[in-house]
Amino acid sequence: MRRFNLALLAAVALASGLTAVPAQAHTGRPLGLENCTAAGCHFDVPPGTYDVKVLLGGDAESHTAISGETRRSLLPETAAAAGERVSRSFTVNVRTPEGEPTGPDGTPGLDLVLGGSAPALADIKVTPARHARQIFLVGDSTVCDQPGDPYSGWGQQLPQYLRKGVSVANYADSGESTVTYLSEPRLWATVQPLIRHGDLVLIQLAHNDKTTDEATYRANLETLVAGVREKGGNPVLVTPIVRRWFNSDGTLNNGTALLVNGLGVDHPAVIRSVAAAEDVPLIDLTAKTKTLVESLGVEGSKAIYLYNEKRDNTHTSVHGATVYAGLVRDELLAQGLVPKGSVRVG
Repeated sequence: MRRFNLALLAAVALASGLTAVPAQAHTGRPLGLENCTAAGCHFDVPPGTYDVKVLLGGDAESHTAISGETRRSLLPETAAAAGERVSRSFTVNVRTPEGEPTGPDGTPGLDLVLGGSAPALADIKVTPARHARQIFLVGDSTVCDQPGDPYSGWGQQLPQYLRKGVSVANYADSGESTVTYLSEPRLWATVQPLIRHGDLVLIQLAHNDKTTDEATYRANLETLVAGVREKGGNPVLVTPIVRRWFNSDGTLNNGTALLVNGLGVDHPAVIRSVAAAEDVPLIDLTAKTKTLVESLGVEGSKAIYLYNEKRDNTHTSVHGATVYAGLVRDELLAQGLVPKGSVRVG
């Protein structure tokens, strides 16, 4: 996603008569364009879940995307013809810390950033979400809201695929295993009490279980599943994204790529087994990302990961995370885990 074109946005702001204003406490009435400047929008609201309705477009042809909080993609780039206005809505989770649960608090309130090749914001309204359904994410650095370029977790890109009424509460955290996620008070002990009846909880933990034996790994997954169900939530087990580690024949059929740890624990296989035994929906992201990466080949797959930037074959670029989030979106839809009308396709 492109950064702000400050010169263009300054012109848009001047044309719209926007001026910087002090943050205002939320009083129950919709918060709007008075909270925006050329640099974006800030809404002085407490943690919670909020519906955002935007009107995009201007005198010239425009292409606008919206991100927010810790680099979350909230709305994909949306085109509007010259003189046209396009309405879009989404629901966003505001929390402290606003990114990774063990990271810094971030900025209080809701912060939105305009992006796209030619952004134009004509109007905006922010109101508390009344009946939003949450998708909680439990995971590691391949899922989390990464704080800085060029990194991005697939959970950071998932919100752009969802419409108003469903929000992503991303509690994935860098470096976490099933062991540490359960033991760190800022993680599972914080997430579980927030789960409400009908919420989805997607669980992808494997990359950092390098020294976890199979019995412990299985028991930890079962604990997470039971904890979600205890609160009336719906657990979904997700096998880990592959590492970009090719064999000489162009396949990923090796332990490094397919997340088999030093003790011989085949993490995706254990996750599949637990999902079957506990009657839990499964998103086999290992299989799907393996197929995709092998189809792209050694060179084409570099753009999915951070090979060019960091020689990193584990973590994804913004592009890669967006592609992988799309795979998750497709499975949520195909398995009927979210209503069709709540998902953006195409």
